[in-house]
Amino acid sequence: MILLIKNANIFSPIPLGIQSVLVINQKIVQIAPVIQLGTFPENQVTTIDLQGLTLTSGFIDQHIHLMGAGGKNGFSSMTQELNTQDLFNAGTTTAVGLLGTDGSTKSIRSLYAKVMSMREQGLNTFMHTGYYGIDPVHVTDSIQDDLVFIEPILGCKIAISDIRSSYPTDLELLRILRAVRTGGLIAKKKGIMHVHLGALPTMMDPLFRLHRDHGFPIEHISPTHVGRTAELFDQAIEFARLGGSIDITTGASKFTDPYKCAIQAFESGIDFSLVTFSTDGNAGLDKKDENGIVIGTKPADIGANLKEVQALINSGFPVENALKTVTTNPAKNLGLNSKGQIAVGFDADFCVFNDQWKLESTISQGTLNKPIA
Repeated sequence: MILLIKNANIFSPIPLGIQSVLVINQKIVQIAPVIQLGTFPENQVTTIDLQGLTLTSGFIDQHIHLMGAGGKNGFSSMTQELNTQDLFNAGTTTAVGLLGTDGSTKSIRSLYAKVMSMREQGLNTFMHTGYYGIDPVHVTDSIQDDLVFIEPILGCKIAISDIRSSYPTDLELLRILRAVRTGGLIAKKKGIMHVHLGALPTMMDPLFRLHRDHGFPIEHISPTHVGRTAELFDQAIEFARLGGSIDITTGASKFTDPYKCAIQAFESGIDFSLVTFSTDGNAGLDKKDENGIVIGTKPADIGANLKEVQALINSGFPVENALKTVTTNPAKNLGLNSKGQIAVGFDADFCVFNDQWKLESTISQGTLNKPIA
């Protein structure tokens, strides 16, 4: 498969100006103002002329409930499975699926099947083993074996500082970290412990102890929902000062607009490559009436990353840094070394925007997902 994208205004996320991009077998092989196809047969080349439209790397959503979230208000409050085209419409070309509170009615093996199904439909999909609890929810017999033998598995999820968590001890968390790091070493993956942060007063205290008191490398600890409260976000900034990645949830669990958290993080002077967005898309949120009474469930917005990136750009935030929150930064956190940039050798996953930063189309695995207007 050969794809030639011409006359694209490229943000890689660094601005490159008007360039053309040559893709062969889903990989970027050349970026130049003009690309000569040479001996390639014309009938084997698909050409897209963007005529100055903006081309970015496809968005990475590193926390999303692909097969639906478990119900916290009874069985009827479970959310439905997602479909691939809806994610493409949100600018997402790479997604990391996971379980949440429910490790009973939601199966990790069913999640694996969903991940592989969406891959067959052109979406780059990965997953984490585990769920909120400390008790085993794995495809194989252990966290380490899941990382070693199950290619899409990048790490393990666990919950802390939440009334629905299993209140793991430092030793239990360290054992998870050892498993994901060792499994990652064997399988040539980074290996991360993806940590759901709840609203209990302990906040991120256990994570600081893992690094400061026990000396575990901080790059393998990946906390999410850090924008749940102002106090938690202040603590997240300190975690980033130590070199830890912090994930701002755009679709739920927020004390203010997520793009404002990103601006606060940038202005704090931390390394902005450690700041990521994820949607928590399709999580079950309480639907309330005008009196605040819960009357049902609604899914968290799978398009929230796109909306917050657009809000960042419209606020005057540097485009390059706004894009990093959903491209290079999550790719670095997850250890996906061929994603998140428009560069030679990287995967052919793109978003196409007009001059108002409205999403026109996506290209995933080198395939255009809908016509460009």
